Amino acid sequence: MLCFVMTGLSRLRHRLKPWGQALLDVIFPRTCRVCDQLLRERDPSHPLQEWFCPACEDALPLLEAPYCQVCAEPYDGAAEALFRCSNCAERKFAFEFAVAGYRAQDEVRELIHKFKYNHKLELRGALADLLHGALLEPRLAAEDLKQWTLVPVPLHRARERQREFNQSWEMCRELARRTGIPAVNAMKRQRATGRQTRLTRAQRLQNLRSAFAMKRRFAGANSRLLGPQVLLVDDVFTTGATAHECARVLRKEAGVQKVVVIAVARG
Repeated sequence: MLCFVMTGLSRLRHRLKPWGQALLDVIFPRTCRVCDQLLRERDPSHPLQEWFCPACEDALPLLEAPYCQVCAEPYDGAAEALFRCSNCAERKFAFEFAVAGYRAQDEVRELIHKFKYNHKLELRGALADLLHGALLEPRLAAEDLKQWTLVPVPLHRARERQREFNQSWEMCRELARRTGIPAVNAMKRQRATGRQTRLTRAQRLQNLRSAFAMKRRFAGANSRLLGPQVLLVDDVFTTGATAHECARVLRKEAGVQKVVVIAVARG
């Protein structure tokens, strides 16, 4: 019950005028999502101040160049701003490229974990604002993203019943509210695949074959409802196996021409 109250307060704050937000802050003070410190007056041009104190915001592990231009794998040595890493050199993905706002470390990893596994649904706004950082990547910043569609990586219905929500869809909806980019829950996970953390990339790809499909109203003749360009949304991008299979289905079953993966964090 508390998580739904907190989520409702977060949404209410975004709808209120500044004086209304200030009044709500007096009644329900905002605290940092990392250290619980009381937050100061917000700056509308700085959305992360809604969620983090300055010290914790500065500590968030940003994903900064140089990183692989395909999979966003960060590189700590000297390199060009964009390069193709050795893992991607011989591989063909069904998506164009993947980007993330942060590394899956420290505070960011902990926030994602609380959101997914501790039912902290009120964190979806904070994670959507962190996800927004991926849209600032130069290749996306140059696009008119309102002509794209946000599509979440789907959960199997059994996993979604257990968790009570799909974290990627919740972030999609919040990001759509902030940006005006349309969001559509267009895919389904038709086969449970289990956890893949201990599988090799080849094993993951094999495990994911035929795991995803378009929902009927977005496939075939109805694919025009989705549009030709998709931002595929996930919380963490790791090997790219899940994103590749989702992108392959989007292209094959819905006629999507371009898929870019955006994630809160790069694992």
